[in-house]
Amino acid sequence: MSDLNWRLAARSLRRDLRAADVRALFIALMLAVAASTMIAFFLDRLERGLERQAGQMLGGDLVLEQREPFSAELRSTLEQAGFVLSDQVELVSMISRGDRFQPASLKAVDDVYPHYGVSHVDIGNGTEQIASGPPVGEAWVDPRLAQLIEIELGDRVQVGQTELTISGIIEREADQSGGFGNFNPRLMLNTSDLEATGLVQPGSRIEFELLAAGPPAALEQVQGLLGELRRAGVDVRDVRVDRPQLGNALQRAESYLGLAGLAAVLLAGVAVAMSTRRYVERHLDTAALLRCFGASQYQLVMIFTLQLLGLALAASVIGALLGLVGQAVLLWLLTSFLPMTLPPPGIMPLWLGIFTALAVLVGFAGPTLLRIKQVSALKVLRRELDPLPPSAWLVVGVASIVFGGLLWLYSGSLPLALALLIGGAALLGVLWLVSSLLLSGLLKGVQRLSGKSEWSQAFRLGGRQLARRKQAGLGQLLAFSVTFFAMAMIVLVRGDLLTTWQDQMPDDTPNYFAINIQPSERDAFEDAVAPRVETQSTLYPMVRGRITGINGQTPRDAVPPDARGDNSLRRELNLTWQAEVPEGNQIVAGQWFTSAGESQGFMREVDATPISTNEITPISMEDGLAQRLGLGIGDELTFSVGGDTIATRIESLRSLNWDSFTPNFFIIFPPGVLESFGHSYITAFHLPDVEQGLIRQLVSDFPGVSLLNVDAILGQVREVLTQVTRAIELVLALVLLAGISVLYAALTASRPARAHESGLLRVFGAGTKMISRVQGAEYALLGFASGLMGAVLAELATAALYLYWLELTPRLHWGLWVMLPLGGALLIGIIGHVLSYSLRRQAPAASLGLLGEA
Repeated sequence: MSDLNWRLAARSLRRDLRAADVRALFIALMLAVAASTMIAFFLDRLERGLERQAGQMLGGDLVLEQREPFSAELRSTLEQAGFVLSDQVELVSMISRGDRFQPASLKAVDDVYPHYGVSHVDIGNGTEQIASGPPVGEAWVDPRLAQLIEIELGDRVQVGQTELTISGIIEREADQSGGFGNFNPRLMLNTSDLEATGLVQPGSRIEFELLAAGPPAALEQVQGLLGELRRAGVDVRDVRVDRPQLGNALQRAESYLGLAGLAAVLLAGVAVAMSTRRYVERHLDTAALLRCFGASQYQLVMIFTLQLLGLALAASVIGALLGLVGQAVLLWLLTSFLPMTLPPPGIMPLWLGIFTALAVLVGFAGPTLLRIKQVSALKVLRRELDPLPPSAWLVVGVASIVFGGLLWLYSGSLPLALALLIGGAALLGVLWLVSSLLLSGLLKGVQRLSGKSEWSQAFRLGGRQLARRKQAGLGQLLAFSVTFFAMAMIVLVRGDLLTTWQDQMPDDTPNYFAINIQPSERDAFEDAVAPRVETQSTLYPMVRGRITGINGQTPRDAVPPDARGDNSLRRELNLTWQAEVPEGNQIVAGQWFTSAGESQGFMREVDATPISTNEITPISMEDGLAQRLGLGIGDELTFSVGGDTIATRIESLRSLNWDSFTPNFFIIFPPGVLESFGHSYITAFHLPDVEQGLIRQLVSDFPGVSLLNVDAILGQVREVLTQVTRAIELVLALVLLAGISVLYAALTASRPARAHESGLLRVFGAGTKMISRVQGAEYALLGFASGLMGAVLAELATAALYLYWLELTPRLHWGLWVMLPLGGALLIGIIGHVLSYSLRRQAPAASLGLLGEA
């Protein structure tokens, strides 16, 4: 009997492929698989691409830093994992040439340097791109150091106990970080010359860096080791922390793509549910006939399950192939973002796509398929003996559980999956009620239309047909509303993401940072810069300070184990003071000094006597740092500043606009606390290409000021955002196709009922033109109501997503309330009109013969 089941299922499937509902079911499953596999492939490779981008921007796929040389055991472990290692040593020392002396930041690199990219160096014939560091016995300096001690190519400088020949002027380093830790001018030398300098001594303030480059598999292999290193105090750099401008944008892109994939799967599920209902209704007579020939309920279920399983597997194969092609197109769009050779696609996304298709089929089609099991043999004689359709709550419940599981699988967050599932179930109940009221009100309004024009009559007749099939119309309204909602939400989020990225990266984004501006130079520097730049940030005062205690304990003992290697505990922080909340900062907890400090006597004039260091000073901390260190409002920190100790208490937490290239501070003090300590100023400005001569003037007039060019980082971020935008547009097209499949499935499912109605109209004298207008009016009314409901859902859903997932500012989309109802009426009207063309050409007898299928 098993072979017979397979043969019957295969024959039935071949015959059913000509039916519109089976085609709709096949297309829906295929799109679900294509969407899930393509996005799974892409997100997996985007994660790998992020690691490669980190390698280019940070100097390696993995960057470790500590104050002592790395052990041979660690180096061996990394090499065995597949990494190529490069050593760097950074320290500050005095450089001299003749009677000129200047503190400089020394960077010693080995012969492997750099892993990625090239340095732009002038070695005498103009700027050249060099994929190496200085040779042994030679050194490269930046233009500022050359200016300060009047160095020319070929000069020799004293570095510790040895002399080096200056053979290059550094315009840009291959791994330029753009950070503000080193305010001194740069000198780069070879690590082979480091020992001869005599600068590496026990107790010296030296940073040892280990830069590793290797395949993604190597990085995955050492994840456990990296956790141990962080807990041991080793600084493990990550692009999401060290490059928040890039990391935040990519995190939002990943969230959006995951959302788009879920939307495509949901829409495909709705199409599957509607197509299966029509499929089951069409096969009830076949099932009854098989029962007459002795088929058991189990055999019926097996035959039709095997048929749908074969359909699902075929759709999965084609969908998986489309997913492979789609991810190849995505990677082609991101070629410059993923410059390294990546491993071929793995098999897991393919299995994920097939599992998604089967889960969608079971969840959205399973309850409806059970009707075949309940069919009676007497149905061949009495058509009214159709088995009752499954309870709507059963269909919704099973579909919700399956979709919730897929949501958990795709998001990786059980709380998020449960929240969306529960919220969606509650929203569905409200939606059903509101949709019923909306449809009733719309139909009553149409019936009040006056006039004897053909279109007035068409709308009245179309409204009456919807009213006679209100439950079926309500189901289609819900399906179309969900479709328009999902499509609109994806389009809106995509548009707002692009707007956010464009706003964060305008053409006048600061491309230079000026650091170490002395108080005596502040006014003169601002006067020199302001007339020639397009934009400039505030000049922020800056003091260096170190956290020496937290709540009466040492910092390492007071923070969670995973935070003991946090860079903020190992280095001096840049502290500032401000009377008002800086631009781009937002208080997320506590109160700013203007309200919290007045009663405590902290609101003083900037030039007032500094607050005694014995008092508890209120401070404001960046919320991300507080979260990493496990701190909150009321926690007390002790800072060492200029040899003095300052006791502080966290009064507020701030979120920062890390997406902007402007100065940001983890810790802000109130005025009147830090002014007595030695401080300098920092600012950022955008210098047009035609004003590049200003840099030479500033280096000459203000030799002590450090000027950092971040054009390279700006270019990388802009390029990545442009490429990810293209990928998003491709995924959006897939979601739109899934939405159209829902429309096709819904209209196909209602085809028999509308065929019967058109036959009746033709019997009573209606011509083809009138029937066409009636059907068009009915579809337009349904589309208008669906578009209106979809607009409501889209506004509510996007507001929630912006607040709790994508971290964007919610806003009202007025155009949506016009475009979606009118667009829905036009879209459904056109698709329905096209699909009903053959029905309008049928003879009345043929149309009336479909009464049993309606």
